[in-house]
Amino acid sequence: MLPWLLLGLGSFSNLVQGRTPNPWFGGIGLLVFNSLYVSVVFRSFVPAHRKSAATRWSLVGMGLMTFGLGGLYGGSWLLFFPLFGLACGSVVRGRALLWVSVPLAAASGAIGAYHDGWDAITIAYGTFISMMVTAAILTLAETVMELRATRQELARSAVERERLRFSRDLHDLLGHTLSVIVVKAEAARRLGPHDQAAAMAQVSDIESVGRQALTEIREAVTGYREGSLATDLDRARSALTAAGIEPVVRQSGPPLEPWAEVLLGWVVREAVTNAVRHSAATRCVIAVDGSPERVRLTVTDDGVGTGTGTGTGTDVGTGGPAYGGTGLKGLTERLAAAGGSLEAGPAQAEGKGFQVTALLPVDNVDNVDDMDTVGT
Repeated sequence: MLPWLLLGLGSFSNLVQGRTPNPWFGGIGLLVFNSLYVSVVFRSFVPAHRKSAATRWSLVGMGLMTFGLGGLYGGSWLLFFPLFGLACGSVVRGRALLWVSVPLAAASGAIGAYHDGWDAITIAYGTFISMMVTAAILTLAETVMELRATRQELARSAVERERLRFSRDLHDLLGHTLSVIVVKAEAARRLGPHDQAAAMAQVSDIESVGRQALTEIREAVTGYREGSLATDLDRARSALTAAGIEPVVRQSGPPLEPWAEVLLGWVVREAVTNAVRHSAATRCVIAVDGSPERVRLTVTDDGVGTGTGTGTGTDVGTGGPAYGGTGLKGLTERLAAAGGSLEAGPAQAEGKGFQVTALLPVDNVDNVDDMDTVGT
């Protein structure tokens, strides 16, 4: 943008050679025009500065100098019109281009015709094309920068989503697995002095659970973990039994899609982990009721969780800290991404205890690709 100021060398030469009437006016006008041009050019590359009132007033000042110098002197001073077109093109965008470029080109042509006759066509064309081409090139450059910034933002968002997926998976995997290991270790410690065979069976279960946890963590890291609701129900039954809670598992309805089993398996894990940790219950009922349209999973215990609330990620119930906390919040977001819902609160039908209810539309295939938990 700045090298085009060399177009003004002819005017400067006229001033030096004394061929310009009233040279003080011409010299001051040349200095003001060049100063405003440099200011407008530098401000035009910052969107906030380009749209500011100071930039607009600088263009007005340049316009006054352009019409004043070109109209008074003609000749080489008419080249200030294409320079003014360059400055306008660096600032003006959109529909305003036509409203500015056409009148400006016509005015420059009229003034040029007054001084130089048919040579004014060159001035008018140069003014119009300089403004349009400058605006087009700078608009394209800004679009490329915006696309680059958008691409970087999308990359950051993808990394954040993957981090969130990984943290949720580790929370659900390790939280449930470690709870089962702790419960079975306590059972082995209680049974050791009286029934070594039963205690060794609990130790064997701890080894099995630990090995399975290692496998699941590896699968979660790679993002290709396939869930099985039946397996999660068996593990839940084992964990509840080891904790001294009577498990009751009921399952009905057609077979579920793998992605639905993954989600419901997470719900079973989290609800049973909370029951083992906080409920002090003696009985826990896990019911899966399916239909061609939707599936309902409920996990109900008869423990001390008698507070009020919903599974929105806040502490619900009074059975202990974080009963229904981060885990249920993550599950709520997972099911919502698939068009489902999760509620957690007092087991109203039983009059005591805590209940987690998950609803999931089994035919909601469109949302599966958008879920960051499917396939994990």
